[in-house]
Amino acid sequence: MNKSLHGIRILDLTHMLSGPYGAMILADLGAETIKVEPLHGEGTRKLLANDPNYSLEGMGAYYITLNRNKKSVAIDLKQEAGLNVFYDLVREADVVISNFGADVPKRLGIDFETLREVNPRIITCTVTGYGSDGPNYQRPAFDQVAQATGGGMSITGLDPEHPVRSGIPIGDLGGGMFAATGILAALLERSASGQGQHVDISMLDCQISMLNYMATMYFLSGTDPYPIGNSHFVHVPYNTFRTSDGFIVIAVITDNFWQNLKQVVDIPEFADSKYDTQPGRWADREMINDRLNEVLATDTSANWLERLEAQRIPCAPVNRFSQALSDPQVVYRNMVVDLAHPSGASTRGPGNPVKFSRSNEESFSAAPTVGQHTDEVLSELLGYDAATIADLRAQEVVG
Repeated sequence: MNKSLHGIRILDLTHMLSGPYGAMILADLGAETIKVEPLHGEGTRKLLANDPNYSLEGMGAYYITLNRNKKSVAIDLKQEAGLNVFYDLVREADVVISNFGADVPKRLGIDFETLREVNPRIITCTVTGYGSDGPNYQRPAFDQVAQATGGGMSITGLDPEHPVRSGIPIGDLGGGMFAATGILAALLERSASGQGQHVDISMLDCQISMLNYMATMYFLSGTDPYPIGNSHFVHVPYNTFRTSDGFIVIAVITDNFWQNLKQVVDIPEFADSKYDTQPGRWADREMINDRLNEVLATDTSANWLERLEAQRIPCAPVNRFSQALSDPQVVYRNMVVDLAHPSGASTRGPGNPVKFSRSNEESFSAAPTVGQHTDEVLSELLGYDAATIADLRAQEVVG
């Protein structure tokens, strides 16, 4: 295998979106990712599983996408015998990732303090709503809860009276991305120290981090920002504009771009020299945006984009999924890939955005059925014989 994380073994105890997404990133990068789930399967398997539009042979879009490149081992962790099987896996693993509610790993006996007694080199990672400590850490949280608590919803939308969540579930996905980053950092540190450690990811922490420079602006000014739609708080014009057949984005972030824009759109008012610098444009931003909307509505997106691109003005179509996922640049970068079902059927989904110059293999095995790899992993990795596995299965310890 020519993937960067080949040789790293991850035990994936995650469900729903944030944890599975983080584990998917690592699996795509080549980590052997063993999904450890209950005998009946983890809850994400049920999402859209019976929807005729969003499933493939009983497997929903969530599960098909998030669990590619993973193996499935079904173990009942609530039985002592099941825990012992899991501890045997931990002895052979590098990482254990989960996104149970706060304190659940400790109750199950799979927290870092317990697992490091089994394997001192183990790295554990939990993704929770609020982290593992603090005055509110035990509160439950899902994507929109994290978006709301973290402040991002208060600046999304058209006005302060109608807060809007991000169309992409950035609360969940942000937790998964930071989990992958933290795990990789812990693996690198372990190469020097020889010791494992715990990676504690809070979805709220991630949302606060992604406020980034806007949080610093708040501390400098003491003023809460508010939603401004698709416009910008500095640059003009920087917005979404309607054309005769859709929408485009124009981002004039320098005075030179403004001069170039005037070569594309014949709008007499724009000739006034007071608009040659940002302060003048900002003062009359409503007029500039309104006039641009009037003129751009007279022709198609494709024609306007061709003329804008010829002047090197930052611009783009506002693509629907059908357009984004068929964009030649997206397709060329292998960002649309086949996602298989264990039956041999397949659909398509997003690829891996991390591209390497050398360890550049990109492959995507099918999301597994429940316990599809139980026998394989227990026999080949742990050395259990057939009789032992059969006995565990008869006791409903594994499935």
